[in-house]
Amino acid sequence: MFYAIIAEDHEESLEQRLKTRPDHLQRLKKLQQEGRLLLAGPHPAIDSEDPGAAGFSGSLVVAEFPSLEDAREWANSDPYVTAGVYNRVTVKPFKKVLPGYKRVVMLRMQNGTSKSPFCPRLSRRL
Repeated sequence: MFYAIIAEDHEESLEQRLKTRPDHLQRLKKLQQEGRLLLAGPHPAIDSEDPGAAGFSGSLVVAEFPSLEDAREWANSDPYVTAGVYNRVTVKPFKKVLPGYKRVVMLRMQNGTSKSPFCPRLSRRL
């Protein structure tokens, strides 16, 4: 099942976030390689793709885990938690409705590749 990991940053945590980012991304890339990552990204603190010095207010990760407890354990061991970037982390079950798996794979096929843009296992769920 998918779980949404919703994290809120401490204020003034941008410097620590940037310092810890490589370790944080390494864990996300592992989920992606395992075909378990649906999406991940930060919430800019302002309405901009590149918030600059304003930084970020938190992050969202949606990934597949065997259980809610496993998702919580994974989230609580994130480098952003241990480095003090995140102030609060909430983990909730997530049910993906749209776009449908079939639609995502069909769009990718039209673009010349049969793999899903989100995770390789989606292609096998047709």
